[in-house]
Amino acid sequence: MENRTILNIYTDGGCAGNQNDSNLGGWGAVLEFGPHTKELFGSEPDTTNNRMEMTGLLEAFRAITKPGQTIHVFSDSSYLMDCFRKKWYEDWIRNGWKTKSKKDVSNRDLWEQLLPYLEEHDISFYRVKGHVNLDNPALDIGSLYMKFCQWNGGGFTMDEFRHVVEMNNLADKLVNDGIDAIR
Repeated sequence: MENRTILNIYTDGGCAGNQNDSNLGGWGAVLEFGPHTKELFGSEPDTTNNRMEMTGLLEAFRAITKPGQTIHVFSDSSYLMDCFRKKWYEDWIRNGWKTKSKKDVSNRDLWEQLLPYLEEHDISFYRVKGHVNLDNPALDIGSLYMKFCQWNGGGFTMDEFRHVVEMNNLADKLVNDGIDAIR
């Protein structure tokens, strides 16, 4: 993460009343390039958590002005991260946008908008545990750091891990700002 040419993107999404037909969803993203940051957030009525997670990443990608960037994406969405890291989308495309169980892929419209960015940029995806309060004295930060390294490899220092958590917490705050904006 010390390489200043890497664009770090921290995203989150959520939905207040996800289980209801009528609800409010929000997404947030923080783009970090060296000392520069840009915060984005928005909202949508009657949506899902997964759609908001995906929208946060999509809006972050849309904010990139230069092609060919090296990008690290950090998200607490296993749905989003697993799709890219395990390349689920390759099977979906090969199977006519059907899952292994022959059902239509959920959120296809958003997946189709996200996938071209994989060709345009060099992107790595990292999973983060969400909603971590680093100020909680009862928190076992060492265990969380080990889990993070287990998910993502050991290429991160403890200080980098703390920074990633703090930035993802900022993206989470932006989700709430998005929801509050449409209340």
